[in-house]
Amino acid sequence: MHQKADDSTGNASAGERKPRLSLARIFQMNIGFFGLQFSFGLQQSNMGPIYSYLGASEAAMPLLWLAGPMTGLLVQPLIGALSDRTISRFGRRTPYFLIGAILCSLGLLAMPYSPTLWVAASLLWVLDAANNVTMEPYRAYVGDRLDANQRPIGFLTQSAFTGLAQTLAYLAPSILVYAGMSRDAVDLNGIPHITKAAFLIGAVLSLSTILWSVLSVRELPLTAAQIAELRLTPLSARSTLREIGDAIREMPPTMRQLAVAMLFQWYAMFCYWQYITFSLARSLHGTSDPASPGFRAAALATGQLGGFYNFIAFVGAFALVPVTRAWGARNVHALCMVAAGAAMLTIPGITTQNWLFLPMIGIGLGWASLMGNPYIMLADSIPPARTGVYMGIFNMFIVVPMMIQSLTLPLLYNGVLRGDPRNVLYLSGVLMLAAALATMRVAPARTVATAA
Repeated sequence: MHQKADDSTGNASAGERKPRLSLARIFQMNIGFFGLQFSFGLQQSNMGPIYSYLGASEAAMPLLWLAGPMTGLLVQPLIGALSDRTISRFGRRTPYFLIGAILCSLGLLAMPYSPTLWVAASLLWVLDAANNVTMEPYRAYVGDRLDANQRPIGFLTQSAFTGLAQTLAYLAPSILVYAGMSRDAVDLNGIPHITKAAFLIGAVLSLSTILWSVLSVRELPLTAAQIAELRLTPLSARSTLREIGDAIREMPPTMRQLAVAMLFQWYAMFCYWQYITFSLARSLHGTSDPASPGFRAAALATGQLGGFYNFIAFVGAFALVPVTRAWGARNVHALCMVAAGAAMLTIPGITTQNWLFLPMIGIGLGWASLMGNPYIMLADSIPPARTGVYMGIFNMFIVVPMMIQSLTLPLLYNGVLRGDPRNVLYLSGVLMLAAALATMRVAPARTVATAA
């Protein structure tokens, strides 16, 4: 099939200047990120309630969420290194997109039918592993496909699709209630039917959108020289692990400095996702009983508020493009972390749901920046030949803070935090402000290179 000059299967090779893509083509290549992030949105808004319906305690929540960081830690660096060195008729990244999308769809279909807590926790491991198989090559795919001057729009478009997808994922149960499904209709395990329907929609979107992206905007082909170089070191477990080790030892200074900011901001976000429903149940309805109507109302409120902040992220990601070009990714990211931190500090004290939409603006701006600006700072500081492995290693800066949170918060919850989920949100806000300070200590890639 004949294709235009800016198309991903055009004649420009990976070793030449990359063809400039139109905004429409950049949107097409990131539509798959919509399906991927719809899946993440369903997890963020529903796993806490699902665990509660199946009998989990509040203090145990971080341990039950350990699947995400653990699978990210193990899967993303490995898949990143493998995808850098994969040679196939479909490309370097595409095989991983497809495998991950299929497994993700199956996990989404099965999750809301979990009969017991251990089944739900086990399925989350499968689902998170599948999401990570797709996520890392997707980041590298954008870095591969776009020149440096188009990367901000590429990564911030991913951030925009993240906001749009998670808006709809968070709102899906409320939309289904508005369409006529009962909020209080549940199965024998206490899981609402609207939750099952939302996960079914997510399964369809996860697979279909990724197929659309990888088939409509294909990867740039490798040159003969690049293929010959890759074949000098055959793909194997030993060569892959060696590549990961070498990349860690030779990590650019900018990337090392980003690790501190990432520690604070992702510890905070994991706290927020795990405890926002429990905090709202207390502040809005004065209950901690998962079987009560007030708790189910708090779960729906979480979806509505989450949908709003993700819509703000969707709009904000596009608004941040010119601001980031003018002020720099570091300065904009620090400002957005301040907005998110201030928002988290105000949420526990608000007792009227409508007023909660105001702090969601700050969280939305923070989320938009989190999904875009750190990757702009990273992409400008790493060698192109190692884009995949460094994107995978960078994910460790997300999942290690989540692992630390999962292991430490249960120790703090009943003592330091007095068994109150609202105090977890206060902790989140303080950590976001610390992330802003740490971000301002990150030297821009050009400055680091000069200093080196």
